[in-house]
Amino acid sequence: MLVPVVGPSGAGKDTLIDAARARLAGDGRFLFVRRCITRPPEAGGEDHQPTSLEEFERTRNAGGFALWWAAHGLLYGIPREIDVALCRGRVVIANLSRAVLAEAAMRWPTRVLLITAPADVLAARLAARGREDAADIAARLAREAALPPSLDVETVMNDGAVDAGVERVLAALNRAAADAPRSGTARPARPG
Repeated sequence: MLVPVVGPSGAGKDTLIDAARARLAGDGRFLFVRRCITRPPEAGGEDHQPTSLEEFERTRNAGGFALWWAAHGLLYGIPREIDVALCRGRVVIANLSRAVLAEAAMRWPTRVLLITAPADVLAARLAARGREDAADIAARLAREAALPPSLDVETVMNDGAVDAGVERVLAALNRAAADAPRSGTARPARPG
């Protein structure tokens, strides 16, 4: 089963997923995907596979990405290797754009993990980062996109201590593992 992770800025997605990855290290049921991004490693943010625009386009044109999209002036790709993991019955966790969720759900058994928090908590976390002023934060929170209809979505409210949020994510991932199709029963992926 594919578990795309989505949520608004400030929800703590990277923090919770990084902690879940560490806690589930060595558990063969799960694969946490590292996205390829046309962003240098020193730019900060999530642990990603930095790639040049030329290398990204070469990989994409050769069919090396299961999913890819453009956002914020960058290109993002999910490696094709997830197909093998999904066919073997693993739960694949990937930080995805809402723009590719419908496509992902058409190709694989999918349960979206929406990590969110109340608006006042999101605003406070974004303000603490110091990257945007109050007007920019308000605009960012106002433009939060809706999820495509008919998706299987599990929501994790990350409005308290990090440990509590991590426990909620771990519980959601274990439910996904219990509900995932068994090895060899995943729908075949269409070329992406």
